[in-house]
Amino acid sequence: MKYLLTIVSCCLSLMLSAQSITGKVMNAEKELLIGATVYWAGTTIGTTTDLDGYFEIPKEGQSSNLLIASYVGIAPDTIKVTDATTITFQLTSANTLDEVTISGQQDAVIISNIKAIKTEQITQTSLRQAACCDLAGCFGGQSSVQPHTTNVVTNAKELRILGLSGVYNQVLLDGFPLVNGLSYTYGISSIPGTLVDNIFIAKGANSVLQGYESISGQINVQTKNPRTSDKLLVNGYVNSFMEKHFNINYAFKKGDWNSLASFGTVQPANKVDDDKDTFLDVPILTRYVFSNKWVYGNPSEWGWNSQINVRFLNEERIGGQTNFKPSQDQGSSSVYGQTVQFNQPELSIKTGYRWDDIHNLTVFASGFQQSQNSYFGLTKYDANQVYFYGNLQYEFTYKEKQVLKTGFSYRHSNLKEDISFTTDLLSKSYAGNYQLNEKVPGFFAENTLFLLEDKLTWMVGIRGDHHNEFGFELTPRTLLKYSFSPETVVRANIGKGWRTVNLFSENIGLLVSSRDLIIADDLAPEEALNYGLNFTHKFEGTQLSGVLSLDYYRTDFQNQIFPDFDSDPQKVIIENFREESISNGYQAEVALTFRERFNWKVGYTYLDVFRRINGSKQQLPFNAKHKVLTTFSFQPLSKKFHFDTNIHWFGQQRLPDTQQNPVEFQRPDFSQTYTIVNAQFTYNVKPFELYAGCENIFNFRQNRAIISWEDPFGPYFDTSSVWGPSRGREFYVGFRYRILQ
Repeated sequence: MKYLLTIVSCCLSLMLSAQSITGKVMNAEKELLIGATVYWAGTTIGTTTDLDGYFEIPKEGQSSNLLIASYVGIAPDTIKVTDATTITFQLTSANTLDEVTISGQQDAVIISNIKAIKTEQITQTSLRQAACCDLAGCFGGQSSVQPHTTNVVTNAKELRILGLSGVYNQVLLDGFPLVNGLSYTYGISSIPGTLVDNIFIAKGANSVLQGYESISGQINVQTKNPRTSDKLLVNGYVNSFMEKHFNINYAFKKGDWNSLASFGTVQPANKVDDDKDTFLDVPILTRYVFSNKWVYGNPSEWGWNSQINVRFLNEERIGGQTNFKPSQDQGSSSVYGQTVQFNQPELSIKTGYRWDDIHNLTVFASGFQQSQNSYFGLTKYDANQVYFYGNLQYEFTYKEKQVLKTGFSYRHSNLKEDISFTTDLLSKSYAGNYQLNEKVPGFFAENTLFLLEDKLTWMVGIRGDHHNEFGFELTPRTLLKYSFSPETVVRANIGKGWRTVNLFSENIGLLVSSRDLIIADDLAPEEALNYGLNFTHKFEGTQLSGVLSLDYYRTDFQNQIFPDFDSDPQKVIIENFREESISNGYQAEVALTFRERFNWKVGYTYLDVFRRINGSKQQLPFNAKHKVLTTFSFQPLSKKFHFDTNIHWFGQQRLPDTQQNPVEFQRPDFSQTYTIVNAQFTYNVKPFELYAGCENIFNFRQNRAIISWEDPFGPYFDTSSVWGPSRGREFYVGFRYRILQ
């Protein structure tokens, strides 16, 4: 409450008086339009609609009272503004034009100044600036999310926010929390980049509608809408390791339903071992994924609407020594190897009914089942999970814009894990059958208020959930946004998050090394309080426009479960940590667009992630305290080609303590600093888009990252000191073939 009162008083003391016009832009079917242009006639003062189709534009001081809204392919509309403060545009199709010339370019990353929650939107422009073969590769042009390798042998990855493990942020697929448990380990790599339409990143405590688990932030992956996507998209890609990717999307209409069918496959790379440590630099990956999305109606229109998504994933990963042959060496002590095989069907359904502009009811239901069979050297890991999520949400709009959302949710997860050792050379202690059976009913309410002539937005939410093992937990959150002007916004948020631990599936790297795993405690839920401030300023000019963004977020854990790699280099100790554990994250970013051709961005991130143990401050490992990102893009007005590059500089990272090992198996206390440079050139020959690029141009790598690689079945074999890229320079070429609807 002390923090909340401080935030409120700061925001209120900074308020200025500036009148503005707010509203929304829809098409003839009453679908809200994202990115529509709204401007005063005869002036250069304008804005665009946000992710919800809403806009805000200053009114005072304008020489014109005619407000114009336009959208590509639709006739513009003009409204004469008198005393109104809220306006709705409904644009109709332009039937009289024989030819339409489309110009303009969507920004690579958009930060909304209208939403209460600061949300960074990664758009199609950004996704085309790199290969983006899967979701893990879609974050090269922004600073907020950092992909991190959790198992170097099979190249499993997680997405980190604020320097915290990926388990502390919530990854949503079309608003559904489908990345959970077993799907966490390989889930982010299983989503083809060609299926992604937009990615929305919100740091810190945010909405309570999707659950209680979000602590460091939320990543919502929005897949392509069959109504607006290409009718046909074919993508092919091959890199210098000879890994091949092929994807095809096809959109069609069946009665009142629109559908998008998608198929993707990854075919294995050649065996590569450039650092001569006998271990593959690139795992042998084979993946098949099929999805089908059906859309009926529109959530903004009166009546019924529905969205159904079916997905099936089959994947196999093979890593280890170059002479490993799964058919004869799997689980043996002659050659070290790792194999992962799993199938995962998924289903999600969202159905709603809107009575009018005031009342709306929506039902969400989703689930998946995964069966996984794995070997990590001599460790056999078989697992099965059944997961279900349901949400009934009622939305009530009152006093024109104030919105109350309330409802009930239910979450069920049944995870069974079987761990055994084919030959227990090191007398490990954690073999056995593990089962986690969670049943969590809950309720929630979230109210959004627009105050002080819409300059102040206040979102307050609370949810209560009852876990069948740990009892009742209350999760309060609140967010404030104050608009000094449509271009300048300050936000503040504070809230609690909590989560239960899926120990093995979320920390798959624990099964890989020779370390024994010691579970020294009955593991309780992790809990944390997150609060933050951010400032966003946008400016527009005829030659130069841009965005300045400043963030600060702090996370205070009341209980944290982080593997202890330091106490004993032959063990990993797992226990509750209830003393001081804190993450401080600062980020400053400037993005500029010059003459509609050049885009440049630089971002600096400072992370201070630590614990206090016996009064001494200890940095948590694998976090670069300092990080700098620079991106540059050039595209001529003809749009015939574009060139894109990004540069990532990483400061030192603390590494696990290995000083108790023999000298030859010790590692430094800190990593070295390093720089990664990526670039891509794209050429448009309609209907083709041809692209070629290089990742890690200067071929930086952490050579022989695995400790005791010479003796993978010995007591010192350890993969936990990986801090940098383990594969070197990568060239690639690809194409996209499009047919528009």
